[in-house]
Amino acid sequence: GPPGLSAPEAAGDIHADLAALARPRKHYQRYYSTAQAAMEMNAPPQGMHAFLRAYFHYKSADWPGNKPFLLDGWTAAELSKMPTYYVMDLAESMPETVAHEMPSAARIAACAWLTQAELAVYAAEYARTGFQGGLEWYRARTGGLFDAEQQVFAGRTIDVPFLFVSGASDWGVRQTPGALEAMTQRTCTDVRGVHLLQGAGHWVQQEQPTAVAALLADFGAG
Repeated sequence: GPPGLSAPEAAGDIHADLAALARPRKHYQRYYSTAQAAMEMNAPPQGMHAFLRAYFHYKSADWPGNKPFLLDGWTAAELSKMPTYYVMDLAESMPETVAHEMPSAARIAACAWLTQAELAVYAAEYARTGFQGGLEWYRARTGGLFDAEQQVFAGRTIDVPFLFVSGASDWGVRQTPGALEAMTQRTCTDVRGVHLLQGAGHWVQQEQPTAVAALLADFGAG
């Protein structure tokens, strides 16, 4: 797909291509858009607390396999190089996917950025509300419900001051080949900084709160 497009818009036949790989795979956004996803995540076999612990760990800098790199393009072969929280094994749910990377008790105890007490609040709330509300965003997106609104802004630039902060270990920055480059080199015209922070994955504001706060303060002062 063209650089800068997100997964659903650029997908084409990518889902069929992923399923046809020697190790059959599926894109997490397609999975999240199904009713099955909410049912499986609302009642994870390992329990909500363990499911969320594995999920947060797997997408953080604590997981040693998170070493993002540039992908050559939007192809099944390239996308399959990403961790399975983004390009899942075809037959597995998200609870099953992250269970393979459940951290040890020692690693959990050492996780200062998300303590067991803090995670218990998350687990209790998600057990109460379920995930369907949040997952509706994926259902709407893959169903094309945002297309008309996006066309209104097609080709426009963002001209207000722009700061990008993410984790150096966050595959989210690289999951759509060319998107970061398109955003920072063409779409945004007043880029004040692009920062990929060491020691942070997908949860940069939790994993490195002091560094994030300092960057935001400098941006606000500028």
